[in-house]
Amino acid sequence: STTTSTPVDSTVGEERETKGNGAADVDVVVQYVVLRRDLIESWPLGSVVTQGCHASVAAIWEHKDDPHTLLYCNPPNLDSMHKVTLEVKGEPQIVNLSEKLKASGISHKLWIEQPENIPTCLATKPYPKSIVSSFFKKLKLCK
Repeated sequence: STTTSTPVDSTVGEERETKGNGAADVDVVVQYVVLRRDLIESWPLGSVVTQGCHASVAAIWEHKDDPHTLLYCNPPNLDSMHKVTLEVKGEPQIVNLSEKLKASGISHKLWIEQPENIPTCLATKPYPKSIVSSFFKKLKLCK
């Protein structure tokens, strides 16, 4: 995982003017979770869900003092968390995505299942969607 932190805009999670026509837009704080399609097809569903949960919790815990994480986990926001769950084909793709995120300073957790040492999934720390969505635009929603 990376430990790079992004400066926080004081209006994160709040409405702010982003369009010339006066319409307000919300830059929602979101956590991306990426699973492997090959494991979805070959492992029990519960095992794959568990891997995603491990990565999500680890990414949040490793960045528990980050302002975006604090906002995401703030008690009034707990019932309106935003996660986007996507998929990649297999191990090479999830490792490549992790390397790309790391090179760009995007904090995340690549979950490596032990003792098998298998990279199973990846989760970002919470970020404003505008900061991270471009890294995931080519991935499919996990269905």
